[in-house]
Amino acid sequence: MRTAGSQLRAVAPIFVALALGGCASMNKSECLAVDWRVIGYEDGVAGHAGDRVAVHRKACAKHGVVPDLERYQRGRWEGLQEYCRPGNGFRIGASGGAYQGVCPAELEAAFTAAHQTGARLHLLESRVAQADNSLRAKQRELEALEESMLQNSLIVVSAESTAEERAQALLDTRRMAEDSGRLKSEIRQLQSDRQVLAQDLEAYRASLAEGV
Repeated sequence: MRTAGSQLRAVAPIFVALALGGCASMNKSECLAVDWRVIGYEDGVAGHAGDRVAVHRKACAKHGVVPDLERYQRGRWEGLQEYCRPGNGFRIGASGGAYQGVCPAELEAAFTAAHQTGARLHLLESRVAQADNSLRAKQRELEALEESMLQNSLIVVSAESTAEERAQALLDTRRMAEDSGRLKSEIRQLQSDRQVLAQDLEAYRASLAEGV
């Protein structure tokens, strides 16, 4: 015999698009035909707050349809049993998602602990990604500067350049050489910082693997 939860999971995909998009897209026939327990289940699985039903109520009111709150709440509670699993908490945290405080008290402690663990992983990964972006930006800046220095050197040695153009090219090259030295120093520091961040990330990943 199938359980209520398995029955809901079997029919839920029919209503996924409606639930995720809210009832704003529901017409009269949809509001009349909808199973409010399934809508509640989908809202629970998605981690929506309890006031989500107000969106459904407003959308369906224009069609003279009032949500069945008892069925909605029953379905939402069943959906929260799925949403509030620690594994899901970790996944949400690791993807940078926030927790809206919707889990029942008996499930919340384990869920939030897993969410915080995932959020820490996301933070460390984000720091490494940000360091990579900063490095790439500095390296592009250095490459552009070196290209300009090369063009100036061509002006200096060109027989077609005037004395004034050569003097200006030499002056610009001296300034750019100083900027180049500064950029190279910044890049070395960023590389060092990135290495530390990467080590922190790998250490944390290792600690997670050991905890499995």
